[in-house]
Amino acid sequence: MKRRSFIQVSTWGSLGLILPIYSCNKNGFKKLDLKSMTEFEKQSFNLLKTWCDAMIRDQVNNPNDSVTDGALYCYACNVVHGRCNDAVYPFMYMADVTGEQKYLDAALKLMDWSVNVDNPDGSWTNMIDPKSWNGITVFGAIALGEALHHHGHLLSKELKEKWDTRLKAAIEFVYKKFDMHFSHINYRFTAIYALYFLGKYFKEEKYIVRSKEFVTLIPEYLTTPNKLIFGEDKPDNDKSAKGFYPVDLGYNVEETLNALVQYAVLEKDEELLVLLTESMNGHLEFMLPDGAWDNSWGTRQNKWSYWGSRTTDGCQPAFSLMANRNAAFGTAAVLNTELLERCTVNGLLAGGLHFESHGVKPCIHHTFSHAKNLAFVLDNTAHIKNVNKATPIPRSSKDGVKHFAELDVWLASRGPWRSTVSSYDQIWKKKYSVAATGGSLAVLWHEKVGPLFTASMAEYLLVEDYNQQPQPEEGFCLTPRVERFVDEVWYTNIHDLKAKVSVIDTKETIDFTIDAVLTNREKETLKTAGNIKLNYLFDKEKTTIKAVRTASNFNKDTLVLPLVSASGEKVAQLTEYKIAIHKKEGVVVINANVPLIIKKHNRERIFNQVPGMEVVPILAMFPEGVKEVICTIKII
Repeated sequence: MKRRSFIQVSTWGSLGLILPIYSCNKNGFKKLDLKSMTEFEKQSFNLLKTWCDAMIRDQVNNPNDSVTDGALYCYACNVVHGRCNDAVYPFMYMADVTGEQKYLDAALKLMDWSVNVDNPDGSWTNMIDPKSWNGITVFGAIALGEALHHHGHLLSKELKEKWDTRLKAAIEFVYKKFDMHFSHINYRFTAIYALYFLGKYFKEEKYIVRSKEFVTLIPEYLTTPNKLIFGEDKPDNDKSAKGFYPVDLGYNVEETLNALVQYAVLEKDEELLVLLTESMNGHLEFMLPDGAWDNSWGTRQNKWSYWGSRTTDGCQPAFSLMANRNAAFGTAAVLNTELLERCTVNGLLAGGLHFESHGVKPCIHHTFSHAKNLAFVLDNTAHIKNVNKATPIPRSSKDGVKHFAELDVWLASRGPWRSTVSSYDQIWKKKYSVAATGGSLAVLWHEKVGPLFTASMAEYLLVEDYNQQPQPEEGFCLTPRVERFVDEVWYTNIHDLKAKVSVIDTKETIDFTIDAVLTNREKETLKTAGNIKLNYLFDKEKTTIKAVRTASNFNKDTLVLPLVSASGEKVAQLTEYKIAIHKKEGVVVINANVPLIIKKHNRERIFNQVPGMEVVPILAMFPEGVKEVICTIKII
């Protein structure tokens, strides 16, 4: 049932306030001079236009249904995502710089629809359900605030007043509801910018004072030594058995850091900008050379979408605004935007590289969230300098191994290979949504063909019912592993939260050794024959994976290698021991000392929403009498 708007307006349009776009703007449009734009600005504008046009295509036009009319419909999830009114900002930006009426019409219709997610306390809800989560009001307030701040001149005086009134109610809710312990850390840190920005907008000092109270929390939520933001779980400072705080890379780089940087730049807080530069340096270590954020291990990995995280907003504001302090930040912004382009399907941002090849529809939430941040970048070009790809990011140039002691995650680089090994033992919501752990090879990436392994959840669970896209078919874990089934119970090293990892770098070869125990989802280990030793070896020519059993009854174990490969890539079983996968950029050749089997499936490829990849599931089973399985991977 449709809810009454907080400001008691049934429809914006019915008030007779909608004027032709050229009449609304007395000062003229923000003329877009494509010739004077940088390549990054052109790239951002073209992608934003693509997304906005696709969102307008999917905007509901059904005056007979007030609950959906004007909303952005998600054909992937078959729902209306309550946060879709965030798209008011990119629509208003496009209306202003192009002068096209369709963008303003879309913004007006969307705000008209938004009464369906209004609550009497000034909040918006995550779904068309007054009992659903309303903390997301802080993001909606920023989006509407940016739209009014930069483009409010497109509206008549009366309509702007109505939108200002609604915005004031939203930020007042944030002021009253958010405290020092509210939800996960991304909410409190986003509130820093929301309260400060809208405190300035409304000339409301109490918002600014509250913003600065939240600022004092920032040093308390940074890890040592790499200053990664933690707090993405409840409790937000609860340590794991190994003593690690809950850290999620996707939320940090695509949401939390943005708000902190936006506040610090606006306030000209030099001390905070220096601290944020250090923090961003730590986070940047996890960007892969193709612009992907390696969130294979994060606490909220259930939403990892290769370029970032499902319902967050994108890394572009923070990394472009700070490019004057580290040019590699600008490189990161460009690389990630290029990846967003590659993952755009039929005008909408898909959650990974292989949605199109597997025939999976992209969720519209990705698009309206990330469109906001491209609009912000384009509205703030005067503050953005040195955004290009001239300076390499760390994983493009470094060689060797870096251990993140606050995570028990290792990043390795040797020649063309990039890899991530994880025994991070923080579990989101303390249940079964296990990300890469157990000493798993969470990521394997090659500079010629890109990703070869990308860890998924151990089991794809809808941990957040409204914020995850359902699997299109039966789930299959994409994390490389050793596994055994006992009475249909799955035992694997990737459930072992106590796995031990050591590494030796001879300068020729990086050699990881993992001691783990085959463990089930309840964290029960096999009483006998549960120990497994793994080695990951990287040299310039190849990657080698070894699995060694130390007990006698090892013939039921299997080394599972879910190799990333899109539908249509030729797969050839050259011999019983060798498989070749033909990609456009090169041929991936897998050799083993035991027979290799491709797991049968009802589709050409197995697909997993985390991180939006298709794989060829290659199995190397321990034959009777063989204690060691050795697989090598080369690119030719």
